[in-house]
Amino acid sequence: MKRSLRAILAIAAVGILVVSIIWWATDKAATPAGFDGDRAYLDVKAQVELGARTPGSPAHQAAIEYFSAELEKAGWDVALQETNYGGHPVKNVIAKRGSGRWLILGAHFDSRLAADQDLNPANHATPVPAANDGASGAAVLLELARSLPANLNQEIWLTFFDVEDQGDLPGWDWILGSSALAESLPETKLPEAVIIVDMIGDADLNIYMERNSDGDLTREIWNTAAELGYANFFVPEYKFAMLDDHTPFLRRGIRAVDLIDFDYPYWHTTQDTLDKVSAESLNIVGDTLYQWITTR
Repeated sequence: MKRSLRAILAIAAVGILVVSIIWWATDKAATPAGFDGDRAYLDVKAQVELGARTPGSPAHQAAIEYFSAELEKAGWDVALQETNYGGHPVKNVIAKRGSGRWLILGAHFDSRLAADQDLNPANHATPVPAANDGASGAAVLLELARSLPANLNQEIWLTFFDVEDQGDLPGWDWILGSSALAESLPETKLPEAVIIVDMIGDADLNIYMERNSDGDLTREIWNTAAELGYANFFVPEYKFAMLDDHTPFLRRGIRAVDLIDFDYPYWHTTQDTLDKVSAESLNIVGDTLYQWITTR
């Protein structure tokens, strides 16, 4: 009789354990795990392996298809804004979800056609690999697409801007994709805020406040970073004044901020490669934005 009781208790204990494991796994599956810098790093790697995503190239089109597939897999509605701006074709990838307060998060994905800042003049006609200056920002948006809760009571657009990085080259100008989108927005419905992420994968991360960005919005994000313990990376000092994808929205009177680490020695060189990008840096920026978005 004692043996039978022990057997029953053992079976019951195993049953409770199995139910607990199933409950834990179900709960984990239902709850977003938060931003994953390692997963974002794989998105950088995937883009770089396509080759330089210069406008009109096969790698450029492959990047658009990669973004679209990953965004749809994460449950977002994806549209392609195809237009002509500044004399060049533009293809912006836009993922949309939710309703309520409208927030746009953006990053450019194109690679510069010419590594004209390279120390070796022989490389000036070579496209930039654009691991940090291009792929890192797009990777943060993709991981936010996977990790952000669906029930935020906000309308969120994740925008992958085309043709940002070709300025000062013959026949080209800067920020064509973001200008095309900003100018297409009707005056009757404008976003509450725009956040741009650019060159934020640098292994030696130092993001200073950008002088042209909205001051209140900047302080909100920097305060969030400080609360998370990232004050050493989001430096609470002004340093650069940038022409970037936030500029067209500022011109429309929309609050916008540029998160950019412009202290990057490999900018517009052939050395802007995957080994210069850090999963930890991607996580610092992505986690900060995740917390700011989900608590605002």
